[in-house]
Amino acid sequence: MMLKIAFRNIFRQKRRSILTGLSIFGGFVLSAFFIGWSDGSYNDIIDMFTRNRTGHIQVHQKDYLDRPSLHKTIGRLPEMDNIFRETRGVDSWAPRLYCPGLVSVGEKSSGARIIGIDPEKETRTTRFDKKIIEGAVFPPGVSKETVMGKGLAKLLKAKIGDDAVILSQAADGSIANDKYRIVGIMESGDENDDRMAFYLPIDAARELFALQGRVHEIAVTVRDLNDIPHIVKTLEEKISALDNTASLAVEPWQVFAKAFYVAMEVDKEGMWVMLLIVMLVVAVGVLNTVLMSVLERRREYGVLKAVGTKPGQIVKMVMSEVTILTVFCIFVGIGVGLLLNYYFTTHGYTLPEPLSYGGMKFQTMRSEINARSFYIPAITVLFAAVVVGIFPAIKAARTDPAKSMRTH
Repeated sequence: MMLKIAFRNIFRQKRRSILTGLSIFGGFVLSAFFIGWSDGSYNDIIDMFTRNRTGHIQVHQKDYLDRPSLHKTIGRLPEMDNIFRETRGVDSWAPRLYCPGLVSVGEKSSGARIIGIDPEKETRTTRFDKKIIEGAVFPPGVSKETVMGKGLAKLLKAKIGDDAVILSQAADGSIANDKYRIVGIMESGDENDDRMAFYLPIDAARELFALQGRVHEIAVTVRDLNDIPHIVKTLEEKISALDNTASLAVEPWQVFAKAFYVAMEVDKEGMWVMLLIVMLVVAVGVLNTVLMSVLERRREYGVLKAVGTKPGQIVKMVMSEVTILTVFCIFVGIGVGLLLNYYFTTHGYTLPEPLSYGGMKFQTMRSEINARSFYIPAITVLFAAVVVGIFPAIKAARTDPAKSMRTH
């Protein structure tokens, strides 16, 4: 009975119901859009950062990231290739070899990080060819050619066609020394990396450092970021079966790009601050309109109590009004939120100036349609509306019948 009366009361005072509903509806839509926008933007940043630089997953010797060494390598690469090829969700992979060294061009010298890569696989995995700002990528196979980071080229005053000499130490204890012609200059988006980057074809790097058939790292990209935990587990099982010594580690980007991951998590905390603000706005709006409704309808509540209505039933009636209105606004808000998020997922928003994050520049930001961008606002808004509705409901239940009918 009280539920039926509550439903009728919502439509009896349309103006008041509309004002309350707009507050709830606006809070829900803003929350749904902001969460979708936040998730979409962060996932774009994560995907671009990892896909263009580190990969989503990496395979190393277990302690390589903590204590890198020329001797901590990965072998059996043909078998590893088969594992990646057969693992569902894996998009591409690229082997890499690293070693510090001294690079000289003419009379200029500088410390560098020598990186051996497979040009074809690196291009598929991290779009290496898109980073070349001058010259070209060296051809596959052993060649005496190099691609140099923009910052390192500037330090050495190097240009396309110059010869660069490397001095380092090979894995067998010999001196690693050779000359390479500069065929390309690249820009990764990270100035610190570009001041050290000196790329060689992986076969040339193996020959230089006496590491035939071995690498230090395999970077893997996946088709969907949400599949990373499952793919990591699958690769761990397959690689453990291949490597009986269990010396290899398969790690997601959150581990080997920890600083970037922490920065992203700190930024995401802002979403919860926004939700708190929205919840307060909704709460104040609902409290104001419901309380005014109770004060305007004191005579009505007095009559209900005079005919024997219990205080608990009045509380139930007021709370039912708030809940029905809130649920209705949430359903309408879901439709509007879906349209809004779909538009910005499809078209995105082009920033007037590129945003720099983690050494990467982003021009277009996009939203994302996911479950949490709707169930979190729904729970938040419903909770806020119900909680603040308790006080007016109790006030209505405490109405004095004689006094309310005499003064109204």
